[in-house]
Amino acid sequence: MDRWRTLDLTEEFVELVRRAATVLPADMRTAIAEAKGQEEPGSAAEGALETILLNVKMAEEHSTPICQDTGTPIFEIKYPYGVSTKALSEQIRKAVAIATQRAYLRPNAVDSVTGQNSGDNTGEDFPTLHFQEWDQDHLHVDLILKGGGCENVSTQYKLPDAKLGAGRDLEGVRRVVLDAVFQAQGKGCAPGVLGVAIGGDRGASYIKAKQQLLRPLDDTNPDPQLAALEQRILEEGNQLGIGPMGFGGKTTLLGVKIGALHRLPASYFVSVAYMCWANRRASMDVTLRDDNVEVNYA
Repeated sequence: MDRWRTLDLTEEFVELVRRAATVLPADMRTAIAEAKGQEEPGSAAEGALETILLNVKMAEEHSTPICQDTGTPIFEIKYPYGVSTKALSEQIRKAVAIATQRAYLRPNAVDSVTGQNSGDNTGEDFPTLHFQEWDQDHLHVDLILKGGGCENVSTQYKLPDAKLGAGRDLEGVRRVVLDAVFQAQGKGCAPGVLGVAIGGDRGASYIKAKQQLLRPLDDTNPDPQLAALEQRILEEGNQLGIGPMGFGGKTTLLGVKIGALHRLPASYFVSVAYMCWANRRASMDVTLRDDNVEVNYA
């Protein structure tokens, strides 16, 4: 317990940020490469995906940001008993500032009242930190870098929605999620990944939706109904013809991930967290061994 309290993981958090900002996860790279092969040769869609893949390769080789919008850093931290969340918060904020100084992140934290940029990606509730104590004996940290363009086309629906003919059921969820994709068009830097949450209150629903973006593209939802809905929305979303960057084509979505929360009888929210092709996520596990600290990244 004392070792957890005195442990300084600032540099390890800096490395986590570097990996998230500069290395696109393997499942995303594979999905984009496969999508390129499905587009018409010589089309704008194929060209956009080819440019994306080249950009991803260069970013990893030079440890430079995949996108000029390095996004909001969102940390999901699961910690064992005895860890000081205050200490972790301070270390993470310091690490984000260092990562900004090293140009892994672009200065993005702007005071909403004065318009002044803090210059180091720290500010009021910036970066975003969510803590959860668990029964495991190690520390697990997930990081998402959520870009502003795709955040702007993220949205929330309140069912029923008469305009879309969407009732309070999974068919209604399908209708509003596809509407979100259609309304986004190419503005969210398609092809995108959707994190969807059903239920909860307005705030919890958005958090749950973003947490779905941590799931790998090839996982299977443990709820058969949600698994089927994910696959259907993925297929139907790609039939809209929006395509990469809105140029038209067969690839509008690379993945759909849905979670559900309990809700009040009076409310039925559906939140859609749209993530661009630069689905930047990374994770870190920290385990205390007898005489050393073991850190693993993924």
